[in-house]
Amino acid sequence: MTDRFDYIIVGAGTAGCVLANRLTADGKHSVCILEAGGRDWNPMLHIPAGFMKTLVDPSVNWLYKTEPSHWTNGRSILAARGKTLGGSSAINGHIYNRGQRLDFDGWAQRGNRGWGYADILPYFRRSERRVGDSDDTYRGRDGGIVVTDPDWHHPLCAAFIEGAVSIGIPRNRDYNGASQDGVGYFQRAIHNGRRVSAARAFLHPAAGRANLTIRTHAHATQILLEGRRAVGIRYMAGGRGGREVELRANKEVILAGGVVNSPQLLQVSGIGPADLLGRLGVPVQHALAGVGENLRDHYAPRMVGRVRGIDTINERARGVRLAAEIAKWMVTRKGILSLSPTVVHCFWKSHEALQTNDLQMTFTPASYKEGVQSQLDDFPGMTVAAWQQRPESTGWVRARSADPLAPPEIQPNYLAHEMDRRVLLGGIRLGRRLLRTAPLAPYFEREEYPGEPAQSDDELLDFARQRGTTTFHLMGTCRMGPASDPSAVVDDQLRVHGLEGLRVVDASIMPTMPSANLNASTLMIGEKGSDLILGRAPPEAVPLAEAG
Repeated sequence: MTDRFDYIIVGAGTAGCVLANRLTADGKHSVCILEAGGRDWNPMLHIPAGFMKTLVDPSVNWLYKTEPSHWTNGRSILAARGKTLGGSSAINGHIYNRGQRLDFDGWAQRGNRGWGYADILPYFRRSERRVGDSDDTYRGRDGGIVVTDPDWHHPLCAAFIEGAVSIGIPRNRDYNGASQDGVGYFQRAIHNGRRVSAARAFLHPAAGRANLTIRTHAHATQILLEGRRAVGIRYMAGGRGGREVELRANKEVILAGGVVNSPQLLQVSGIGPADLLGRLGVPVQHALAGVGENLRDHYAPRMVGRVRGIDTINERARGVRLAAEIAKWMVTRKGILSLSPTVVHCFWKSHEALQTNDLQMTFTPASYKEGVQSQLDDFPGMTVAAWQQRPESTGWVRARSADPLAPPEIQPNYLAHEMDRRVLLGGIRLGRRLLRTAPLAPYFEREEYPGEPAQSDDELLDFARQRGTTTFHLMGTCRMGPASDPSAVVDDQLRVHGLEGLRVVDASIMPTMPSANLNASTLMIGEKGSDLILGRAPPEAVPLAEAG
């Protein structure tokens, strides 16, 4: 027998967890959510500093890799994606960052009705429970994701902020409020020293509902079509070689597998670029040129300074001192185990003539070997990272074969666009300047990377090629846009163009990159997507005059 549900959600990541909660809240609809990974029982998922372990743990991470490219110096780069309940929200860097109004107004200007800043601000507010001083015009107090300020401060963080202010960058206590510009402490999805993933915030509270079925170790392998309508999902229980199961959807199939898995599932199901499907030997069920295209990501080199006269996280995370930090976390839920990987934000401009920031900078009193956040340096270090907020470079996600369990080809084409390189150069130079401000001078011994000899544009770009890496902000592979846009995959109701009963609700629908880490926007997409699916009227838009 084939199980039937009103809605089938493929992927229990950030958006999928929100959808599962909202679609089952009134008890009227039966929902099944499929997750290729397992339950979120691994303790490293819940300790904030556990990201250093889950970043390279195949039990909770797909461990995808990008294709080599010129601007990565021929390197493949880890493209971590969560493979557990909560998805990437269970393994990410905890940062809560929405972006700028212009990002979402830009979405609306591309023909996506209802996606301007005033329209989506109520969904940001609905999803969060902000703890701390903020303007409630912008912030939510009753949602599932608890957003807090750090309760751990380090003299290097204070000195970095003072240094930024000394060169004309204003303090900003709430970059998720009226304006993003400025420097201050990051807000995090951490509460009482524990990670607040989308699973913890939305899925687990709904798990006891009779109309919600959660199936883990269920890897979706095909979207079932009858004519132009999606009618179900075939999945493999337990991974390769497991039992094949079919589910039928009375109402809709909803893809929430994320930026890599959603387009791959479409492609191996015969929905995508006809030439790609032909090369794969997959019969074309519905030609849709944009599936898997428009991939973007933030690419960040990290400037490292060697520290003197004060300890950093590097030393606190070893030997007896680490044991003491573990004990502190177990007793008080405080200390370095309760931290996000970056502590301080700086949103600023690559050129003084700009009206709004185009750079995101991060600072932490720690440093990592080879710039990858899974192993700390052996010396006392501090790090400034920089990236172009709204990259122009685009790439793709493409299935390598008709095998739905084979990792796809992921090519972000980092820095391929000249503007991205120009902005990044401004970020590198600003980052080096920030490490050399007067407030940091007592602690700054020397620059480890890129190192004093690197001064010219070519030398700094070579440093970026050799040591730059992803910030894990992949988006855009099922981009939203009107039917007249040949690269659009879904419309502004998140329905797949040309098909019925099939939507995509995850970060892959973003038409352009927000000036932000992506988890907050993906929560918003899940919230708005649930209203679209249920046909509910949207909340009243915030008048632009109130939105700052």
